Amino acid sequence: MSLVLLDRDGVINEDSTTYIKRPSEWFPIPGSLEAIARLHRAGRSVAICSNQAGVARGLFSQADLDAIHGRMLTAIARMGGHINGIFCCTHAPDQHCSCRKPAPGLLTRAMRELNATPDDTTVIGDSLGDVKAAIAARCLPVLVRTGNGASTEAAARALGVVRVFDDLSLAVDWLLTR
Repeated sequence: MSLVLLDRDGVINEDSTTYIKRPSEWFPIPGSLEAIARLHRAGRSVAICSNQAGVARGLFSQADLDAIHGRMLTAIARMGGHINGIFCCTHAPDQHCSCRKPAPGLLTRAMRELNATPDDTTVIGDSLGDVKAAIAARCLPVLVRTGNGASTEAAARALGVVRVFDDLSLAVDWLLTR
């Protein structure tokens, strides 16, 4: 698998029921930044595919989102990692766009822009929306139990997801031994 698509909140950083609205609210999950660095050192392309409806809801601006991503990219670079692209859906759920997960639009756009196919793409997420988007895009879905993963594990398994790990670091351990 040459491309790894990661959800952001709950996979890379701690999630919040009130949204991550500014850089000072962004905190990495232990081991996640190192896991991204290991993927980079192994020659994998890594991108982020994240729903960020807080922009459409007026909870934070695109500039705030960019600043949050700036903090994240700096932290990842300090660990020796690299992100090849960030793809966000900033629409509200009631806008019924094709990019908001569980729709596959973000994933297919990332694959197209990063020259990958579904056969060489793994999607690692913590929600049923992540899993459904991966299945719809014909990618390999992987669930982590951080964020919302533990509460959606049974439903993900019912959809056929067999790769479930406690966190991103353990998912990357498995991925790099394939």
